[in-house]
Amino acid sequence: MIDVTQAATVILILGLTIVLARLLASYIAGVFSRSPSRLDGALNRVENLIYRLGGIDPSHSMGWKEYFLSALLVNVAQMVFAFLILIFQDKLPLNPQGFQGMHWDLAFNTVISFATNTNLQHYNGETTLSYLSQMMAIQFLQFTSAATGICVAIAMVRSFSSGSKHLSNFYIDFVRSLTRLLIPLCLIASIAFVWLGVPQTLSGYTVVQTVEGASQSILVGPVASLVSIMQIGTNGGGYYGANSAYPFQNPSPASNILEMMLMLLIPTSLCFVYGKMLGKSREARPILIGAYALFAIDLIIAFIPTTPIGPGIEVRIGGFFSTFWTVVTTAVTTGSVNASLGAMNPLAILSAFMGMFIQATPGGKGVGLMYMIMYIVITVFIVGLMSGRTPEYLGLKITAGDVKLVMIAFLVHPIIILIPTFLAYATGAVSAVGVAGDSVGFTSILYEFTSAAANNGSDFLGASGNTVFFNVSTAVVMLIGRFAPIGLLLALGGSMIGRKRSTEVGFRTDNMTFTIVLVGTILLLVVLTFLPFLALGPILSYFRGLVNGLG
Repeated sequence: MIDVTQAATVILILGLTIVLARLLASYIAGVFSRSPSRLDGALNRVENLIYRLGGIDPSHSMGWKEYFLSALLVNVAQMVFAFLILIFQDKLPLNPQGFQGMHWDLAFNTVISFATNTNLQHYNGETTLSYLSQMMAIQFLQFTSAATGICVAIAMVRSFSSGSKHLSNFYIDFVRSLTRLLIPLCLIASIAFVWLGVPQTLSGYTVVQTVEGASQSILVGPVASLVSIMQIGTNGGGYYGANSAYPFQNPSPASNILEMMLMLLIPTSLCFVYGKMLGKSREARPILIGAYALFAIDLIIAFIPTTPIGPGIEVRIGGFFSTFWTVVTTAVTTGSVNASLGAMNPLAILSAFMGMFIQATPGGKGVGLMYMIMYIVITVFIVGLMSGRTPEYLGLKITAGDVKLVMIAFLVHPIIILIPTFLAYATGAVSAVGVAGDSVGFTSILYEFTSAAANNGSDFLGASGNTVFFNVSTAVVMLIGRFAPIGLLLALGGSMIGRKRSTEVGFRTDNMTFTIVLVGTILLLVVLTFLPFLALGPILSYFRGLVNGLG
């Protein structure tokens, strides 16, 4: 249970993040509406050069199919590029440690993981990847996957805007999201992290003598730049295997708070962007309030009084910040960790599951907003059935085809989580990673595929998951979990373009009543879908620990 000071800390961090996100929202909306900016003089030249080199016609507009296929094509090309770097890193420069190339299945898993914004790591970066691989494969994909998520969300928002005739051009959105948003933000964040003590260097590892006379390697590298994009882009993949539990990646409480705020910044900002681009700021309220209401529920679950079994304790950061971080990193599908998940109380893990199941609390940058719109369509449909009215949203009638698309998008998630979890046990793959056959073991396997499906990336297995089964199975889950919902929800958006809007005042979707119904619908859907499996995992672990503690 948190005390008053800790509660005030949570409110202060979240409050400051929301204020900054609202300020950033105006800038983001301007970037994607191509409003004039003081940066145009310098950046237009750079962007126009990129368009010429890529053969891109800035005036070309795309429908949802072309937009989606363009995003998919760009990401596949990037995966191939990164795959070649990883398997041939021993023959490439900037490898002062002389690391060997990755095995094919680990490289396959890694490039899909980072290209899908998941960043699941079945390796320890500091002992596996060269500097070139860290920068040109890992950090490169962290930028581009984040840009892809933002672009598809903006495209979906455009489809719901009045008078919209197309989704714009993916390549233009992609370039502008990098040059005008992610790169500038990460540059500022990198400087801040260096100032806070995070290393940024290309010099090799240094061997020093400890006071006891033993030898120790000081593992440094281009860490600050990776930390900035891993958090701003809700990527989560760290330079070190221990992620932000490693002191060089997260050296102090100040860096810990900054990293949490950066995780929340863009996903929260996109809630405001939605209202601004629609020209109806009130429509952003259910999305923002609903997302943070669900986030608050996750926090309450994580900090339920747990005597005699307290929350997981990370000695350096402390139990409070470790648990708070776990809620944040799964609420925005970042997946970075600042403490071992195995040390967490089962209720903190339950809270993490809820964030990954819902994916809209407020979810990953871009995709979280898309999921919230999906939930809104489902809620409007249910309300329409209950009231006997034709379901409408923003004056647009919700058709049977729309409902089918959103329900398929919703059902993709449990299917790609539960089937691989069953296969892991049926094939005996769990024995190869030393997972016990109890509720804790089941939790770790269920968490592995939940994290992959939600494109989150945090997991219990870590480098022990480096087996052919888990590398290939999680890669397939990550790929489907990323692009199937994006394709389906872009199809939903595409169907809205040119649809006649009703001028009648129907069920309002911009007030607190609708927000409450929305939150209730989301919780009902998630609980009905996943409760039996949570009962076999973290819930059972909690009650067993409680009984043992009382005994």
